[in-house]
Amino acid sequence: MSRAKIVFTDTMIRKLKPEDREYKKSEGNGFTIRVLRSGVKSWLYLYAIDGQRRCLNLGHYPDVTLETARKKFDDARKHVKNGIDPQEVAEQAKEERRKAPTVKDLFDDYMARHAKLNKRMSSWLEDERLFKVNVEPSWGKRKAADIKKRDCIALLDTYANRPALCHNVMKLTRKLFNFAVEKDILEHTPFTGVKVPVGLQSRERVLEEAEITKLWTTELPKAAMSDEVKRIIKLLLLTGQRVGEVCGITPSEVDGHWWTLPPERTKNGQTHRVYLTHTAIALLGTPRNGYYFLSPVVKFDEKDEKKEKPIYNHIDENAVAYAIRRNLKDYKPRRPIKGETVCMVKVDDNKKMELQHFTPHDLRRTVATGLSRLGYNNEIIDAVIGHKTQGIIKVYNLHKFDAEKQQALESWERKLKSITSGKESNVIPIAARKRSA
Repeated sequence: MSRAKIVFTDTMIRKLKPEDREYKKSEGNGFTIRVLRSGVKSWLYLYAIDGQRRCLNLGHYPDVTLETARKKFDDARKHVKNGIDPQEVAEQAKEERRKAPTVKDLFDDYMARHAKLNKRMSSWLEDERLFKVNVEPSWGKRKAADIKKRDCIALLDTYANRPALCHNVMKLTRKLFNFAVEKDILEHTPFTGVKVPVGLQSRERVLEEAEITKLWTTELPKAAMSDEVKRIIKLLLLTGQRVGEVCGITPSEVDGHWWTLPPERTKNGQTHRVYLTHTAIALLGTPRNGYYFLSPVVKFDEKDEKKEKPIYNHIDENAVAYAIRRNLKDYKPRRPIKGETVCMVKVDDNKKMELQHFTPHDLRRTVATGLSRLGYNNEIIDAVIGHKTQGIIKVYNLHKFDAEKQQALESWERKLKSITSGKESNVIPIAARKRSA
């Protein structure tokens, strides 16, 4: 009399109890469940290939469900029918899995083969900082191929209370996975159909004359920040340039009253000339180790065990923003995100600046607005602050506006002096000059 065929069910597998020694139950065709004395249950596929009996472990129950185990068994059985040993297939898959890049590996590849070749140093350094602080803790060790759409949504939701950061994380991670698809590292990007969970409102903060006076004459002098950072802030207000560009200024870029930024140091990838007024030149001070604004952080190459050759760099643009934030009396540090440590060095209240919150970019906007109030047109203002020329004018108008830049920044310097000294301004707006003429 033949034994009745066993058909595995979840209930049956769940009720299997350990005995004095391990035992197996088979559904047929080699699909087997093994129960150890410890109670551990393992799915097995018992088969023969090239005259040799083999055993393939399909995983432990209940981590591997009956449905999943059955699918693994069916796939392995098909391989055997085609003369292929499923164990070799499994080992090959494991090796491919082991070699598959993590998100950190993918980022390192992106930096080497794209960012450092195509982006300004300040830009790829910001990518590096953003990844290390806001992406790597969650995704760094995970396989890039394992990142799904739901993971992208979860990461962005983490930063939904900080819109600007959320948008920056989206830009970087989306670009990272697009790079992986372009280089045939991955077949698909998990960011298809993913949207940023929060809108980004552009800032409109402009410091008014009373605030400029207060910042320049009383608040900045007492603030708990280095002399270098204070001079950077004043230069931002004098020149209207980007904070990263001001922080990184070197003696080789300055010739007399002209500061020439090479393409690799500008956002638009074009050479940009800035006129330095007498006040601006005085604020530069004396360069040290190749920089006007030398960072107090000195690094050494890993190979330099004796630390004989220090690597110098300029003050980081994020350090300037941080110095401003921690010195504002009414600034409230953001709540740290889960798993993140936020430490802001405490500043005595008597040293804090009594001004509404502002950022380095607000100072750039203040200069552009100030020049507009003095009557300079958008074309000249764009030339001063280094905006890229758009449209057909970019092709045909190659005028560099050096004379106009000098006139505009000298007018703005006189305006700033009159504001901060309280003396009546001798700067006549261009429109008024034209009417009088």
